[in-house]
Amino acid sequence: MASHNPHRVYLPTNARSNQYLLAEIKTDETLYAGFASAADCYQQLAQQLFALMEQFALRNVQLIANDKLPIVRFHEEAYTLQTEKQILFFYNPKYHEGQGLFTTPGYQARKLRVVFLATGDELRAQAAVFHQKVVQLLTAWQQQLPGKPLIKLRDHQQLSYDLFAKSKGYKETYGYKLRGLYPRYQARQCALPAEHSEITYVTVTLPLTRSLKQHFLVDGATDFSLLYQQLEQRFTAACAGKKLDKLAIVANGLTPIVRNSKWDKIENNRELQKISFNPDCLESQLLSFWQADKLVESAHFIIVADQDDNTEFGYGRFMNQVEEALRSFARQLEIPGDRQDLLVRFYQHISYVLA
Repeated sequence: MASHNPHRVYLPTNARSNQYLLAEIKTDETLYAGFASAADCYQQLAQQLFALMEQFALRNVQLIANDKLPIVRFHEEAYTLQTEKQILFFYNPKYHEGQGLFTTPGYQARKLRVVFLATGDELRAQAAVFHQKVVQLLTAWQQQLPGKPLIKLRDHQQLSYDLFAKSKGYKETYGYKLRGLYPRYQARQCALPAEHSEITYVTVTLPLTRSLKQHFLVDGATDFSLLYQQLEQRFTAACAGKKLDKLAIVANGLTPIVRNSKWDKIENNRELQKISFNPDCLESQLLSFWQADKLVESAHFIIVADQDDNTEFGYGRFMNQVEEALRSFARQLEIPGDRQDLLVRFYQHISYVLA
């Protein structure tokens, strides 16, 4: 049990690990001036990028030149799905490699985005090595780009698992310290600039099942505020007293994107809900996004770590508090763990501008 070491969290051995790095370059006329067209620009830059990919032994690199935001998910089959605002990459890091260029005919991108998907086994153990390879590639590529533009780099890592894995027969667990990215990389001789931002948080996706709707709504209801208010109240009650005070609920049908407020502000579009938190702020924060007249298929709940949750041991204690809160929340809603998944994702992000 986790209680014998409060600085480790014990997650099921079938928990999945993902890592990807996202490089962003703002485009301007200096970048496009040396090419016959935007399409020609993207083709030539992709050729440069994919040649460097081979040189630095990176196996899955994607260039996005249509201003869509990449979303990365684990899947046993490799495939890519585009919507108006997103590109979703589904892949299994152990097996899937690839390279791709994503453009829209006649469209000139405001930003170039390069997605570096981690591959192989033991992603967390090899994360610093992967990060270093990406930085080396980007440094070399930057020298080839017109005007040598600034490159903003984000490192995204996550662990995902079913909160009810044990109820479904997955009894074995593995203990994680969940060290912060900056000290973890320093210990592996991967230098990061002092000027950077970090954010660590947890999301849980709750399907709004028939039984939940029946419990909180009357037949034929067109005002769903009671359902959302009850979910919000029970979620905050489950987190109360556990030093979990930076919270959000997103139940407006949009995909939540969590960022550090140092870089990004709260905004949305037709598909994405961007949420900004300041992990260094001592004040509590509760953000709610839902519409009384709109019933959605699932609700997303977010818990953001404070700066002091990153102890010398890592985020293990924080994650134990999160698990305790989520289990309390699930009990209040009478969720049958043997028949329903409650997908938990633990995220660690670090961002900085490449020197």
